[in-house]
Amino acid sequence: MNIYFEGVLASMGINILLALSAYAILATDRLSLGNAGFMAIGAYCSSYLTVNAGWDLLPALSVSAFAAAAVGLLVGLPVLRLQGIYFVMGTLAFGEIVRTFFQNFEPTGGAYGMRGMFGASLAMIYAFVAAFLILFVLYGMSRAGRSSEAVRDDDEAARSIGINVVAVRLASFAWGALIAGVAGALFAHYALYIESGNFNFLVSANAILFVILGGVQTVWGALLGAVLFTLLPEALRFLADWRMTVYGAILVALMASRPEGILTRDSLRALKRLAGRKA
Repeated sequence: MNIYFEGVLASMGINILLALSAYAILATDRLSLGNAGFMAIGAYCSSYLTVNAGWDLLPALSVSAFAAAAVGLLVGLPVLRLQGIYFVMGTLAFGEIVRTFFQNFEPTGGAYGMRGMFGASLAMIYAFVAAFLILFVLYGMSRAGRSSEAVRDDDEAARSIGINVVAVRLASFAWGALIAGVAGALFAHYALYIESGNFNFLVSANAILFVILGGVQTVWGALLGAVLFTLLPEALRFLADWRMTVYGAILVALMASRPEGILTRDSLRALKRLAGRKA
């Protein structure tokens, strides 16, 4: 396969995982700008284990993902008490603290970054994408998934029928952190080099953008958003210096015309009915 196209597909796979991590938290009506921090934890922890400790990738990835989830639980306990913009700012601060920490942490290369990782393939990235999508579908059909949906739609009503809103949000926050940790580990071992700038605020913002534009009401919206808005800038390369201007204009037009995102519950039901008729 052409190296350029393989790189685009790899970026798209990582972006899908980041979108899923953002969706996991947005699904309980909380917008987090700290997912890049969890991605950094997964990337640096797995890289240290494979390069310095000689671990194989999959064990290192597993430990790193659960490390990110554990940090998610610890961070989630205080920040989930915050509301609205204060929650957003709290998660943003967390992400920047993690980035600055790794920028100055010498065992993982500090400002020089870290290299020497290998082992992640395109097939491995998409195997994790498929696995997480299956888990999201199964979760959506479970009682826990319905509780999460109730919290997103109306947390006060959910609380009144006995749902532990804090526990649901904390579990979703840790789940999103775990997925971001996996994305970070795969990114590091595919890119072969990482530095703290790879995990800045814009990474978290883009993950949120994928979900909001694709459709926050369903996991397929997150998938669609990540695919479309990874490929769109590449498709606009022929515009050269005007590329990002046109890209921004498309985003603004889409937000104005589809404020709930491209794919909503109603549009998904309509697609299912249409597919049923054709069958």
